[in-house]
Amino acid sequence: MVERGGDEAEQLVRDLYPDTGNAYRIGVTGPPGVGKSTLISALVTHVRERGRSVGVVSVDPSSPFTKGALLGDRIRLSEHFLDPEVFIRSMGTRGHTGGLAEATLEALLVLDAAGRELLFVETAGVGQSEVAVAGIADTVVLVLMPGSGDSIQALKAGVMEIPDVIVLNKSDHATAAVTLAELRQALSLGSDEGPQIVSTQACLGDGIDLLWQTIEEHRSALEESGELELRRRENLRRELLNLAVSRVRRELERVSAGNSELDELVAAVAERRLDPLSAVRELRERLL
Repeated sequence: MVERGGDEAEQLVRDLYPDTGNAYRIGVTGPPGVGKSTLISALVTHVRERGRSVGVVSVDPSSPFTKGALLGDRIRLSEHFLDPEVFIRSMGTRGHTGGLAEATLEALLVLDAAGRELLFVETAGVGQSEVAVAGIADTVVLVLMPGSGDSIQALKAGVMEIPDVIVLNKSDHATAAVTLAELRQALSLGSDEGPQIVSTQACLGDGIDLLWQTIEEHRSALEESGELELRRRENLRRELLNLAVSRVRRELERVSAGNSELDELVAAVAERRLDPLSAVRELRERLL
């Protein structure tokens, strides 16, 4: 319902919102193919053994034609489908940047109100725009793998500033030690204490205990320092602005559909009679 949007979804979120704020959100991000789904599956197994209820929202790239989630079958999480205490939902980005679907916030609120203790958000690996996950999670986990050059690319893209925990998955790879050294060297260049690095083999469950312990320690540190509340408020501020921009964009697209004035502006820019920035200003004044 919240994915469809509309008045019905807004009323649902409005009714449920007073009962939210209890779940802890863990964002899992990283390039495609590093094993994010497998890692989440291993973490879900780990926390379910401890009696914790779980919600998983996996944000996938959308088909440019059907707008559906390309990886919506969520094969790697299939072992949890029959567990009533695990809810899994795949969502398409539908063209939104940042690796997060617009309805992700609302979906997490629904799961929060439903009483799920832990919420995992897996984002589509889309490089530099992965920063969006930092605006919706309490603890951000960046997953990398050896031998792919992802660690260097992540540094270049500024992605290293996002995570609270870095996971080097598929650590049985021959170049794992080299990649680990590169990561540690890169993090040592920062002035502040960087995120902790944990090596895992998610498919075998190796390192999952240590990873979950590291996530729990980060949560405890945030709660004890009072930073968790500050982080959530800042995230909420950012998310409200993002939602407002999305709504304005949709309204602009609706109003401008088949608008002859917009066609005239496009023609003026194409013929070099008007520059793009002036055209945008004029369009904004006309439509808003």
